[in-house]
Amino acid sequence: MEAAPRKVRWVLAHEPIELFLRAARRFKETMEQVAPGRLDFEIMTLGEYSERYAEGRKVTKHDLLDLMESGDIEMSQMYTSTLGRKHNRDMWALDMPFLFKDHEHARKVLEGEIGQKLMRDLAEKTNVQGLAFTYSGGYRMIPGNVVIEKIEDFQGVPLRCNKSPIAAETFIAVGAEPVQIELEEIPEAVADGRIVGGESTYARFYGLEQNECCKVINDAEHSLFLTSIIVAKSFWGLLDEDLQQMVKDAAFDAARSERQESLEDIEVVKARCLNDDIKIATLPEEERLRFAEKTAYLYEKFDSMFSAGLIADIRAAAAA
Repeated sequence: MEAAPRKVRWVLAHEPIELFLRAARRFKETMEQVAPGRLDFEIMTLGEYSERYAEGRKVTKHDLLDLMESGDIEMSQMYTSTLGRKHNRDMWALDMPFLFKDHEHARKVLEGEIGQKLMRDLAEKTNVQGLAFTYSGGYRMIPGNVVIEKIEDFQGVPLRCNKSPIAAETFIAVGAEPVQIELEEIPEAVADGRIVGGESTYARFYGLEQNECCKVINDAEHSLFLTSIIVAKSFWGLLDEDLQQMVKDAAFDAARSERQESLEDIEVVKARCLNDDIKIATLPEEERLRFAEKTAYLYEKFDSMFSAGLIADIRAAAAA
């Protein structure tokens, strides 16, 4: 008698949902092809999860890791900056400014031994097993109502960033005033004057309605916005070894596809911005070099925060 398929509740916890939905769908399709009947997928939003499994109780993205710890959901995606704050500080290393030479360098790190060690370390400390890294946006840009064409233009400007010390120090290094709030708060914070803009990605500019409050995109490409596909370790341990390998392979495939789609999103959004009279101010190469020079001290300041040799290994991977 064949075993009943194991239930997989994959909860989409971040906005815009479409960014995360495509990775979940691709993963589901692959697993249905390679392991038909072994897993039963239910992909849902936080709201849908609340209705179906939490008796309508409000569930937010901040509850996601707790739900995985308790075994109430099996899979999701999570910002690496959040994983760094709550579970594995080494994940914050990925926020370092000008860390990655290009996307090929990032691929070598994220798909190679360094990335896999970050995932293993996460599993050793928590009930969350990391599977693969996704972009959900790629390089960060800065939507706002100020044009940044040289480093001096950062001076005294309040800008939203994520809640890692790396993100805050990156702005401090160029004289800006970091305001550590959620991505979703950018429109509200611009409206009430707390900020004049903040870090985001092209894929979120329209999806999170940043276009309604920001008429400029400052394209600095100073760091990568990364997320990861994660699975509850308690669930992972129930899977046969062959199924674990298929899940890993499917996650790698979904992540690689998602990263490529994220890059394609950029050109689509840029074209839409042109039609909507949104100015795209690309930071000139000489100013990007100055930005990198201004933030270079972060590598010494934060090196001891991470596992020995981690930053050096990531940088060395560019030449591998």
